[in-house]
Amino acid sequence: MRVAVFSTKRYDERSLSAANAGRHDLRFLEARLTESTAVLAEGFDAVCPFVNDDVSAPVIRRLADVGVRYIALRSAGFNHVDLEAATEVGLPVARVPAYSPHAVAEHAVALLLTLNRKTHRAWNRVRDGNFSIDGLMGFDLVDKTVGVIGTGTIGRVFAQIMRGFGCEILGHDPYPSEDFCGTYVGLDQLCRRSDIISLHTPLTPDTHHIIGPGALAQMKSTAILINTSRGALVNAAAVVEALKAERLGGVALDVYEEEGDLFFEDLSGEVIQDDVLSRLLTFPNVIVTSHQAFFTEEAVENIARTTIENLTGFEMGADSVHLVSPPGS
Repeated sequence: MRVAVFSTKRYDERSLSAANAGRHDLRFLEARLTESTAVLAEGFDAVCPFVNDDVSAPVIRRLADVGVRYIALRSAGFNHVDLEAATEVGLPVARVPAYSPHAVAEHAVALLLTLNRKTHRAWNRVRDGNFSIDGLMGFDLVDKTVGVIGTGTIGRVFAQIMRGFGCEILGHDPYPSEDFCGTYVGLDQLCRRSDIISLHTPLTPDTHHIIGPGALAQMKSTAILINTSRGALVNAAAVVEALKAERLGGVALDVYEEEGDLFFEDLSGEVIQDDVLSRLLTFPNVIVTSHQAFFTEEAVENIARTTIENLTGFEMGADSVHLVSPPGS
């Protein structure tokens, strides 16, 4: 199959080429998939988009018009895909449902430890010859209450790690898991009781801005909020207001609702035009990383392997176990 791989970085090319081993004709494109760049897929059997590519209805129709027959996502999430439009034009969509839950969960823990113990600030001080520890005080994690919103595989791994720190674990999920190591409670109770809240739920209409003014108003003023899932779970403007009013202890974000034109790019020589993100970056109790929670050797290899398997399965006429379809279909 001829495959147009959008939003390609060097690590994408290396991992996909290694997993492919010459099976498919992969064309690596730096451009993001949008309605205007969809024409680049003309003559290709499939496209391979990433999390910040635009796979909305107009883009899908354009892809179908230029002859694309398959969409192979190299991500677990598919909230950026209009599945109804894909079904209407007969374009199957496959994803990578599991690549390394440990990668994302461990990054969430890394963000928490960094934000709490301020190791990023200490590192900068010491490099400048400043060995003062004033302003670097954190708190013990033992006996703290950790709220996990979304107890799928990643959420459960995160909960197990935090349990190892001696934390009490609370969970909130409309689909409880028997393997969850904590106690399920309502969202309101989780927000009120938790010292740390970590988001591990997919983005759906029900979870959009699940952390907004209402949830923030119920949190402890010392609470730490972590999001390594999807940016639109958090109302970032409301978080800014809570931070300004000192009603939130700290925020660690690996994702951001408007990250599409920002994350994965080197913008160090440019002025960031996103006012909300720029304001977030001014707070001393905020850490932002650029959607890198997934980024381990094992995860990238698994993503590449499953993506190629999905392409090969489609080519061979097999029913892919990783196909996604509209809700209720």
